[in-house]
Amino acid sequence: MALFAMLQSGFSELLEYLSAHVLTCLVPAFFIAGGISAVLSTGAVLKYFGPQTKKWLSYGVASVSGTVLAVCSCTVLPIFAGIYHKGAGLGPAIAFLYSGPAINVLAIVLTARAIGFNMGLARAVGAVLFSIVIGLVMAMLFERQDPAKKHENAALFSIDDDGRPAWQHIVFFGLLVAILLVGTGKIPLWSKVAIILTLINSISLAVSRWFEEGEFQDWMMETWRFVKLIFPVLLVGVFIAGAIKAILPPEWIARYVGGNSVQANFLASILGAFMYFSTLTEVPIVKALTDLGMGQGPALALLLAGPALSLPSMLAIRNIMGTKKTLVYVLLVVLMATLTGYVFGVVA
Repeated sequence: MALFAMLQSGFSELLEYLSAHVLTCLVPAFFIAGGISAVLSTGAVLKYFGPQTKKWLSYGVASVSGTVLAVCSCTVLPIFAGIYHKGAGLGPAIAFLYSGPAINVLAIVLTARAIGFNMGLARAVGAVLFSIVIGLVMAMLFERQDPAKKHENAALFSIDDDGRPAWQHIVFFGLLVAILLVGTGKIPLWSKVAIILTLINSISLAVSRWFEEGEFQDWMMETWRFVKLIFPVLLVGVFIAGAIKAILPPEWIARYVGGNSVQANFLASILGAFMYFSTLTEVPIVKALTDLGMGQGPALALLLAGPALSLPSMLAIRNIMGTKKTLVYVLLVVLMATLTGYVFGVVA
């Protein structure tokens, strides 16, 4: 019976993911990633995220760039992959990978309203600091390059932009991001469809007027490349995460994460890291757990680790940047969430 319940939960989670999450979240994100890879020049990417860009600029932009994207730990992956493979520095790319799902405005506002202002503020400040610290540590550990590699990066900085005016890039990617925001927003269905169709027509007009010959085909090919790289492992991970939910009921979780011990915060961080949360769903889940007795510290730890990581995202991140970097990234998120949750629980 337990095996049947796990399989049923896994399939239910997968069907819900496919029906309610893929079309509105992942599809626009894949097109954004493909556009970054195909349309933006290397020089344009490296201008803000390159390994030789001033740290205050690259990490500052990366740490707050997620505020306008209502995305989860899976939806941010294609965009991260596009930035990372285009030549962005590992540190700023990692900062964006964490901040994207952790600090979107909707999640912060909903947290403050549902659980309390202090929790919302702690989540916002913690997410920004998290992304910068984790990015800096990852860069320190993995970007020790030899002189030849540094020379290669210096050469990349000499590459000019592609000649397209900056405002065209802003409009093009702004329209793509708008589709992502509208798709994930709580808007009446027919209004949502009408707005998205209008945005798609605007993108078609921009492509026909601004793209050079072959650029549209490159965009589609890059988008498909990211789909093949990321989507299959996401499906496997979502199924496994759904199956795990069948044997980890919220009542059991609340029993072990009450109070504010280091163990409770660590367990909340681990659970948050492996569980999958669709966009904004972590807030009502954590609210329910706090009502059942979860401590304030473990609640914040779960909010900081949960949206940024999930079992599906771990599998996909490994495909993007390798096993060693992925393990270190996961460990840093869990440890930082544990420490921050414990400190918050003491002072709250």
